[in-house]
Amino acid sequence: MTDTASFGFRTVPAGDKAPLVRRVFDSVADRYDLMNDLMSAGVHRIWKAELVAQLAPRAGELVLDVAGGTGDVARAIVAAAPGCRAIVCDINAAMVARGRDRLLDGGEIPGIDGCAIGLAVGDAERVPLPDRSVDAYTIAFGLRNVTRIDQALAEARRVLKPGGRFLCLEFSHVVVPGLDRLYDAYSFSILPALGQAVAGDREAYAYLVESIRRFPRQEELVARMREAGLGRPRFRNLSGGIAAIHSAWRL
Repeated sequence: MTDTASFGFRTVPAGDKAPLVRRVFDSVADRYDLMNDLMSAGVHRIWKAELVAQLAPRAGELVLDVAGGTGDVARAIVAAAPGCRAIVCDINAAMVARGRDRLLDGGEIPGIDGCAIGLAVGDAERVPLPDRSVDAYTIAFGLRNVTRIDQALAEARRVLKPGGRFLCLEFSHVVVPGLDRLYDAYSFSILPALGQAVAGDREAYAYLVESIRRFPRQEELVARMREAGLGRPRFRNLSGGIAAIHSAWRL
């Protein structure tokens, strides 16, 4: 049987998904942060602040932010805890380049002593770091884009030190009656139109909407985290389940 994966509502050969996802983010990299603000009316910033608050980083820790894109979560992490360091790892070189430009604009030079943020191009399923090398692992709005979620979860456990924290912020499934219908109408009608108007790519944002609907429900992701060997998995809904933070420990 051919190994397959979901790409939005389409089923594609598993080997095709990563290049397709890279193409989506190559297309929207220059306008990605602006589009996040428009799509969520800025609420994604509140959700990310919740992620950082729940992480509660401390000086001396090394945090790996996978699918970190332009580095906004990593910048918030190191700002919350001076002396904490972060590594942004993203499969998309164009997104990492945008993150590097943001750091340079702020007067920081990645890879130079004194810069709290490092950058790497890498796959969530094959993280380019040694075993037990980071104190915490975060992934925000990236897990649904990987080809094999279970492999990405296993990689998270592999790179975490014992006692290290795993935190995943992701769009999830609405749990408030009535809100689901409004959310669907907004997602399938307005978001692709915004993608066309602002980023010039309707199909990229149609994919992003579809990928949310194909992502595991909250309880299923908890079970898969447990199967990957992450301890004490749980979740907390945000905005009625439009997003959720899943957390666990490397025991």
